[in-house]
Amino acid sequence: MARTRADARTRHPRHERRGEARLPGVVATLAAITLYLALPEQLLIAPRYVLPALELLLLVPLIAINPRRLTRQTRLFRLLSLTLVAVIAVSNLVALGILVHQLVYAGVKDGRSLLVAALQVWLTNIIVFGLAYWELDRGGPVSRTQLPRSELPLADFRFSQDENDDAVQEVADGASGSADWVPALTDYLYVSVTNSTAFSPTDTMPLSPRAKLMMSVQAVAALLTSLLVIARAVSILH
Repeated sequence: MARTRADARTRHPRHERRGEARLPGVVATLAAITLYLALPEQLLIAPRYVLPALELLLLVPLIAINPRRLTRQTRLFRLLSLTLVAVIAVSNLVALGILVHQLVYAGVKDGRSLLVAALQVWLTNIIVFGLAYWELDRGGPVSRTQLPRSELPLADFRFSQDENDDAVQEVADGASGSADWVPALTDYLYVSVTNSTAFSPTDTMPLSPRAKLMMSVQAVAALLTSLLVIARAVSILH
């Protein structure tokens, strides 16, 4: 349901909110797992189903703790969620490294399948870094909605809504200060998409050293993939 201006002007204390929906995070994680399963055999660092099985094993208790809404957070929940993202990220970066080797290797025969694999790695890169930003910024999705703003950890990112309080009324009504707005998974996936296409921040600025480091790694990985894919595609077409 679309949010109205009246809804935006009404402040709802975030510690009384229902929390962010669980489903989008699950869908994004399953999409990353599916993309990994579809990679060619030469890009895998383990038997095809080992890492996906481990990732699903980590995902199941996360769903059990918060089946519908992200409102509960324990040390175990935090550890499992960060470990899940780390496993997906590391496996994808390793696949990227192998892909780079395969694409620059003059004797490779099936170049077209590697180009498709490059697209899979690039898409996984967007998903996993979006999940990483979502999990880390301001203490994670549970903290962002369940804690009073004064108790939130320092922000890793500055969104445009965080500085829109003095904009025109219809913009200011949805700002962080006036509507108690906080980012959700969609916002972090958007940051990830723009960073992977523009290779730099756009409307959302990294603030912390870890956010800058992660965005740098993502941008370099995306740029490297794009350059190699373009170079390989040109050689195939010729």
